[in-house]
Amino acid sequence: MEAGIVGLPNVGKSTLFNALTSSEAAQSANYPFCTIEPNEGIVSVPDARLQRITRHIATAKVVPAILKLVDIAGIVRGASQGEGLGNQFLSHIREVDAVLQVVRCFKDEDVTHVSGAVDPVSDMEIIDTELLLADLQTLENSLPKSERAARGGDPDAILRVDVSKKCLGQAEAGRPLRTLELSEEEQKVVRGLGLMTARPVLYIANVDEDDLAGQGPLVKQVRDQAASVGAEVVPVCAKFEAELAALDEADRAEMLEAAGLAEPALSAVARSAYRTLGLHSFFTAGEKEVRAWTVPIGATAPQAAGVIHTDFERGFIRCEVYTLDDLEQYGSEKEIRSAGKLRVEGKNYVVQDGDICHFLFST
Repeated sequence: MEAGIVGLPNVGKSTLFNALTSSEAAQSANYPFCTIEPNEGIVSVPDARLQRITRHIATAKVVPAILKLVDIAGIVRGASQGEGLGNQFLSHIREVDAVLQVVRCFKDEDVTHVSGAVDPVSDMEIIDTELLLADLQTLENSLPKSERAARGGDPDAILRVDVSKKCLGQAEAGRPLRTLELSEEEQKVVRGLGLMTARPVLYIANVDEDDLAGQGPLVKQVRDQAASVGAEVVPVCAKFEAELAALDEADRAEMLEAAGLAEPALSAVARSAYRTLGLHSFFTAGEKEVRAWTVPIGATAPQAAGVIHTDFERGFIRCEVYTLDDLEQYGSEKEIRSAGKLRVEGKNYVVQDGDICHFLFST
């Protein structure tokens, strides 16, 4: 699963991406399209539960969950019609599973705004409109082909026509496809069509250094707009976070304390992106490693086992499960087992966020 960072030129996307991935790439000049090909990076998902587990289970290493990020170059008004680098960038968005839209909420005379003025709601609407127009083109181009196949009685084509018409009506009304209620089967069709506004979105408000908590009026506008589509907002000062990421651990802690922050804002971004993708974590814990594993919300025990190794899923027998609360109450896995709190779950068990699991399988 991966998330694409999008936004207008000069909103701080690449600065944010470099800070998130601790990239050492040289800073680009202040002009649109300085990111020509999408940059890719891996970011860990901070999770305090890992450290809580290691207080009771001694281990050689701790491995957090990870998230793949793609930095996609700036989109401008008219991108769906080929303006700027147009469809070249839009095609990159079709390949990601969620959209992280960076919205400029800072004023800086040295950083030009592509529209001439800082207006976060207008910026959000430009991006949303361009993606929606691109989806309209996709639907209008694919629908006739699906209709021809449907006339031959192909059930998949018939479903594709029904779903395409439903999506077309939504798009023509100016509403993103993620707000459309679809069955699981219909959602598979939408994913196959590569419709961009069907992807979940997280808004990142790039704020001034004097508004690290994101309490200013520009961020409020972003929150109000995001609330109308049921999306989260995370305030981040990309400039501050980039400076923070370049420091060693001791200096970083000192800088955070001076700013009155408990953790980098990028930690909140990573966790929110994780949720936006519909993911959560289960853990395995032993002497060799304590590790967070990523699964979609709703994954069954065999599916979770398959994330570790495909053989685990194929030969799944059962799953032994306990919680972090159990571990903190009883102090060790041995005591959890002795107290009868170690649960044995079968193939239909839906893994919960924070479960600590052992999988038994046959080869």
